[in-house]
Amino acid sequence: MIEKLYDKPLWQMTGEELFTIVQAASKPGAPQPDVVIDTTNKKYVFGLKGLADLLGCCKTTALRIKNEGKLAPAIKQYGRKIVIDAEMALELFGRKTGGRK
Repeated sequence: MIEKLYDKPLWQMTGEELFTIVQAASKPGAPQPDVVIDTTNKKYVFGLKGLADLLGCCKTTALRIKNEGKLAPAIKQYGRKIVIDAEMALELFGRKTGGRK
């Protein structure tokens, strides 16, 4: 039963279920959930200033480039927090798409 609770999101748990998990975790030798750690060595930059530094431009230009959508696969935004995968952003920025005819 405890294994099923480890997979359940915290916001969906009742008080009793949460109490059960806390008690089970405090016992010595209790089974702990497997923790997956991402071991890839990715470089991230944060915010518009980080993107501007990465591309070598001002923050206004970085905002314009971000809003164009060309770097969308490399950018994750949660509210005001912006996280950019630097390697993917540079790769996408270097690709030529469209242009004048």
